Amino acid sequence: MTNLVITIGRQFGSGGRQIGRLLSEKLGIPYYDKEILAEAAKESGLCEEILEHHDEKPTGSLLFSLVTGVQMHGNLGGAYMDMPLNHKIFLAQFDAIRRLASEGGCIIVGRCADYVLRDKPNAVKLFVKADMRQRMERAVAVHGVDIAKAEDYVRKMDKQRASYYNYYATNTWGDVNNYDLCLDTGKLGIEGSVELIMDYVALREKALKGTK
Repeated sequence: MTNLVITIGRQFGSGGRQIGRLLSEKLGIPYYDKEILAEAAKESGLCEEILEHHDEKPTGSLLFSLVTGVQMHGNLGGAYMDMPLNHKIFLAQFDAIRRLASEGGCIIVGRCADYVLRDKPNAVKLFVKADMRQRMERAVAVHGVDIAKAEDYVRKMDKQRASYYNYYATNTWGDVNNYDLCLDTGKLGIEGSVELIMDYVALREKALKGTK
């Protein structure tokens, strides 16, 4: 597919980032996760530390947004100055995602990317899940979470991601209607999931060529 863009929504601990990195290697296209923050900071004038602190987190306090909204640098922030900080952060990432997707093929993890690129025919929108036990194990092994607190931590992170997505998108986080393909990494494994995605991309490309 020309300028193939893959967006990955994911339950916490399901391996979405690992899938994204492996797809990047196999397809030879850039991978963006936290890297989006640097791109957004560069374009908007917002401090990268502020972007990172609020990354994929819902910010409900308008007062906090107004008080901290002055923490910017450079001369690029003028267009963002008159809105609450949480809106500035989302818009900065929105603009960065749209630009990166327009420049060529890439893989983008999280940050409402499927919603941001919903009008792009070259975007393949994925959602990755797994059962709670497997996600708890990954939280402990990869993120260093205490095993006794793993389930609560996983549920908290899912709730945080859902709240962020549902606040900024008109869609619902995890709703199958938002995505082209939903995968269970607990059943397929990381490499099996990547293989399925590669097959899907090839079949979709074939179908697109068949309609021309």
